[in-house]
Amino acid sequence: MGNVYGYVRVSTREQNEDRQRIALGAAYVPEKNIFTDKQSGKDFNRPMYQRLLKKLKEDDLLYIKSIDRLGRNYEEVLEQWRVLTKEKKIDVVVLDMPLLDTRRGKDLMGTFLSDIVLQVLSFVAENERKNIKERQREGIEAAKLRGVRFGRPRIPMPENFSQVYDRWITKEISGEEAAKLCDLTIATFYRRVKQI
Repeated sequence: MGNVYGYVRVSTREQNEDRQRIALGAAYVPEKNIFTDKQSGKDFNRPMYQRLLKKLKEDDLLYIKSIDRLGRNYEEVLEQWRVLTKEKKIDVVVLDMPLLDTRRGKDLMGTFLSDIVLQVLSFVAENERKNIKERQREGIEAAKLRGVRFGRPRIPMPENFSQVYDRWITKEISGEEAAKLCDLTIATFYRRVKQI
């Protein structure tokens, strides 16, 4: 048997991966062999996943907490599963789904059942990703209707803006000097000029 690895993924830096790490530790995955990405599961352009892929050799074993931690794109999850199990010839264990353990059922029926379960779970993972995006869009729209503003807070108009503007418009001072006098960036100064 080869080496034992684990893969952990959370979608954002704020999310905590402890739950996944604890599950991998319980499966006796060495801490040094756990690869973690803090990135969306929409594709596989993730630095630690790519590093893990290069490290994997035939007969290695890869643990994942759940299939959506591998990815959330239906087609790409199926393709990566094929790469891992057929090209790399490693075994994959999905801890939350015992049917997705390629060490068992290497016969035709076992492979068939694994493939069906994988397809269903991959579909569910991608569908959940689409639902999350839709809920997020709906939440933003609802917040906008309530008057919630997004983005950086607006910088208040400097008290001396009209005097500085008058000096700038008569070419007494440059835009850069005007921005400094108003304690604004040059871009913000010109944005305020457009508003006037």
